[in-house]
Amino acid sequence: MAAPGAPVTVTVTYSSEKHSIQVASQQEDGEPTLQDMAVLIEQVTGVPVPFQKLIYKGKSLKELEQPLSALGVKNGCKVMLIGKRNSPEEEAELKKLKDLEKSVEQIANKLEEVNKEFTSIQKGFLAKELQAEALKQLDKRIKGTAEQFMKILEQIDAINLPENFSDCKLKKKGLVKRVQVFLAQCDTIEGNIGQEIDKLQSKNLALAE
Repeated sequence: MAAPGAPVTVTVTYSSEKHSIQVASQQEDGEPTLQDMAVLIEQVTGVPVPFQKLIYKGKSLKELEQPLSALGVKNGCKVMLIGKRNSPEEEAELKKLKDLEKSVEQIANKLEEVNKEFTSIQKGFLAKELQAEALKQLDKRIKGTAEQFMKILEQIDAINLPENFSDCKLKKKGLVKRVQVFLAQCDTIEGNIGQEIDKLQSKNLALAE
């Protein structure tokens, strides 16, 4: 018997194709889940996870977060896949969205950096005489980050998808939501930076009087 957390080897049949896959957990020390297996199946068959119907011993496997062991899927098991692949045209649109998703991740990292630096200033980790200039720079950076997110939203919006491109539509909708969440974070951080700048200016005025 496989040790808990050990990869599970499964044979996937899809129409006339057969694929042997080794499913490992994406979590350290975790057990492989149905989600882990579905993502691998998408890679080898081209059938997107949302459109996969996985059948094991006549039953449909649906709970993606469940460990394979809880679903009775063990080494050497056979799983049948039903579902449609994307057309080459949809795959091309999907690639555009995936590239934009990577850009979103990179901009989100910049947002995280600004937030960390701002938090350290709030906690007093920077000499008082350096704070005003540092906050000004952070204000500039957060505005630039928000602008980059807005440009990405425009690019996503410019992708027009036919009704039957279901996978792309799901991806596009999810990406728009994520960018909107990041934009809201930019607004909050920008507001907080503004408040800190005002506080510093008030203190300086009080000291000057």
